[in-house]
Amino acid sequence: MKTIFSFFALLSVLVVVAQTNTYEISFENVVHHEASINATFSDLEMDTVSLRMSRTSPGRYALHEFAKNVYGFKATDSKGNLLKVYRPDPYEWKVTGHDGTINIEYILFANRGDGTYSQIDETHAHLNIPATFMYVPELNKRKIEVTFNVREDLNWKIATQLPFVSGTTYMAPNLYYFMDSPTELSNFTLKSFEVDSKNIQLALHHNGTETEADTYFDKVTKVVLAEKEVYGELPNFDYGTYTFLACYVPNASGDGMEHRNSTILTSTRSLANGGMERNIGTVSHEFFHAWNVERIRPKTLEPFDFEAADMSGALWFAEGFTSYYTNLILCRAGLISPKEYVEGLAGNFNYVWTSPARQFFNPIEMSYQAPFVDAATSVDPVNRENTFISYYSYGSVLGLALDLSLRQKDLNLDDFMKLVWQRHGKKEIPYTIDNLHTLLNEYAGKTFGDNFFNKYIYQSGMPDYTTLFESVGVILQQSKDRPYFGFSVSMNEDGKGARIRRNPKIGSPAYNSKLSMGDIILNINNIPFLEGQKFADYLKQFNIGDSLVVNFSRFGNAKTTTLIPAPSPSYSILLMEDVDQAPTTEIIQKRKEWLKTE
Repeated sequence: MKTIFSFFALLSVLVVVAQTNTYEISFENVVHHEASINATFSDLEMDTVSLRMSRTSPGRYALHEFAKNVYGFKATDSKGNLLKVYRPDPYEWKVTGHDGTINIEYILFANRGDGTYSQIDETHAHLNIPATFMYVPELNKRKIEVTFNVREDLNWKIATQLPFVSGTTYMAPNLYYFMDSPTELSNFTLKSFEVDSKNIQLALHHNGTETEADTYFDKVTKVVLAEKEVYGELPNFDYGTYTFLACYVPNASGDGMEHRNSTILTSTRSLANGGMERNIGTVSHEFFHAWNVERIRPKTLEPFDFEAADMSGALWFAEGFTSYYTNLILCRAGLISPKEYVEGLAGNFNYVWTSPARQFFNPIEMSYQAPFVDAATSVDPVNRENTFISYYSYGSVLGLALDLSLRQKDLNLDDFMKLVWQRHGKKEIPYTIDNLHTLLNEYAGKTFGDNFFNKYIYQSGMPDYTTLFESVGVILQQSKDRPYFGFSVSMNEDGKGARIRRNPKIGSPAYNSKLSMGDIILNINNIPFLEGQKFADYLKQFNIGDSLVVNFSRFGNAKTTTLIPAPSPSYSILLMEDVDQAPTTEIIQKRKEWLKTE
């Protein structure tokens, strides 16, 4: 999801900048989730200095108002004299009357450990930089040094992509790199290995054993090597190291967030409690971003804006194609079986192709919705069930279709990604959607490229998956004998009704019956619910085509409607062998080439 670190910003890594902004952060009050932060900005030439808290975070596209967690702000000059501060907006502190130097101090409250926010407690200081440190926009090219006053009594160490200076001080060549550099202070375990003269390391903060850490790092290693094979090489990490910052602790919130030379991985699942298998998918997704998004960068995200939402129409490719590779890489690395991989495709497939949202937006337009859905919050009800498909999922199933379509021409998506990498990512030339279209035309032929983009990117068409799947020995089928009602419910605690908890999908039996979210289904055909009965079990007594009388309550008023169950629109995706069909030797070989299995 981000970078904010353009090719020209990268050049500034090599430039020695005279002025340096300095920060210091301390953690005396961790039990109450507070940090004390001091910063100094010197050699100032402007009369009024604007200090801001970011409204966005690298990798996110929605607004996140970090200023709400800042208090106790004070500014002084080099002699300790208090300076005048006024607030023109909620995100900004303007300081005047300085003598060329401004020292600031403030308190930060932080208690969410994920890929966007910061969390401070007795277990760690989990720091996302935009959520933690104020900055001066006009000084964005200055070098930055930050000192982390670690809690030695808690055995904290420091893991970050920031280059080491000395002691507990680290540096960033400019503001962009600083904001893109999450940092973990905790009693973590550090594992590393070297590949192609580059250091890959895992800073693992967890409550498990050393043996678990070794086993998990072996999985991480396999993922790294499998993804390297897609592109043929690793990126040139700016300081020679890539770091996975993993917090698998009960107080974390599940997330993953890529950065230029590191990634954050958070989960409440310990390695001993399912995390060994379930957390590795996030590793696969986020490390793929080291190429796709971090260096193969949409032009619409350059430069990254810390003061407004960042919108891009390319997220179906940046996030979606990355999502396609997430589980494919696990299969190629031997971490899941071909059967698990193929059957696991059904979830995204059903979500995308049974959604009515495609009548409203194509993949580019779905990508535009990111500022409203990417961990964004709102209090008013929305109709996302009918109007939105995640660009992660949409792009993933389109990546699958493109890969299988290319393989019918003895081409493949890996080599197309290599081409995009060579033309854009390796040279750090941001791309447009037109660039992707042109490259696909070059790689697979103009007719093929135009057909894919015109039908499936600029429009919302559905590829012929039945034929595509059969080419690799996979069967796509629908369960036409299973009734579909079209509502999602939760049983009332008193057992006297089931509340519809989502907007019914357009065209579903529930929608056509004019049922709505919030309605309470009292009974169907006057058959009462049994004590403790699950709603799914209750529905098993009704069949496709039955004309059912639904008694329900809306706003306290009793109502009745008629509902006719339809055949289920959901698909199953299975290996041919599992439905008593024998794939040919040629088909088996094509599947092995796709999944890279023996």
